[in-house]
Amino acid sequence: MSPNVRIVRDAPLQTRNTFGVAARAPWLVSVDDARALPEALAAPPLREGLALAIGGGSNLLFAGDPDGAVLELSGRQVRVLDDDGERAILRADAGVPWHGLVMQSLEQGYAGLENLALIPGTVGACPIQNIGAYGVEVREFVHAVEAYEPGTGQWHRFDNAACAFGYRDSRFKREADRYLIAAVEFALPRHAAPKLDYAGIGEELAARGVSAPTPRDIADAVVAIRRRKLPDPAVLGNAGSFFKNPIVPAAQAQALLAQYPSMPAFRGDSEATRKLSAAWLIDGCGWKGHRDGDAGVSAAHALVLVNHGGASGAQLLDLARRIADSVRERFGVAIEPEPRIVGARW
Repeated sequence: MSPNVRIVRDAPLQTRNTFGVAARAPWLVSVDDARALPEALAAPPLREGLALAIGGGSNLLFAGDPDGAVLELSGRQVRVLDDDGERAILRADAGVPWHGLVMQSLEQGYAGLENLALIPGTVGACPIQNIGAYGVEVREFVHAVEAYEPGTGQWHRFDNAACAFGYRDSRFKREADRYLIAAVEFALPRHAAPKLDYAGIGEELAARGVSAPTPRDIADAVVAIRRRKLPDPAVLGNAGSFFKNPIVPAAQAQALLAQYPSMPAFRGDSEATRKLSAAWLIDGCGWKGHRDGDAGVSAAHALVLVNHGGASGAQLLDLARRIADSVRERFGVAIEPEPRIVGARW
């Protein structure tokens, strides 16, 4: 077996998910170099199929144990493939920590990713979820995704259009487990118009006395805001925002606004739709700060489910279902989870 492949039997996963819930995998296979994937997948633990590929575990809820082997791509190489002075193409292995890549790109003089600072997880997970925050989505900067297809033994290079990105969505999410993302290429400009009109970034910069912010200034402001609003998973188990902001027909949003004038509503994917604030809907149902045993909702942000220490994934899932049911009953709006749920159905 290649030295780039490590196999552990009956592996605990509690430290491999940011909720910190207990789970075990019959096998955990770690691959440092994606070129060793064919060999790793031919090894006995994976020969009968792969149950789950994981990164930083920041977008997972283990409601039960995975029913087969778990694979992690742990390579952490970052390279500049091209730089014409105006735009660069950065290639990052799937195992590179996301926040580390953001800060490294800024240190190298590239812009674009600053609004996405401090999002937990790894590079390999970012295109699956089309991560986004503070008015920016990663799809705006994905140049290409390199992936391996275990079912055919083929390597693929998907350009941005082929990734079929949507709101917290992509072809990799819709075709879960078909592809293993090995690396992502990002097209990053040297100069870009800052995006400051979302969720208090402008106010944070003003409070810091910054009138002409650099991308690093914006990243620092985003980090400060996120640290105030969101609990640190190392201290209080969570997976960030648990629910997606729902997109509804414009007529439905208008009817709700007539009843609840303070409800936030934004343009959706088209003029015919509106995006609502899941946090506002959940808070309106009285869930902020709620706690059932060790499963709870953050007192600072209604979108964040938290594990106060000993909650099981099943308990967190039960709480999430009850929250969604209450939002549907009160507002007639369906909300869906962002994290992937393992071991149970939503």
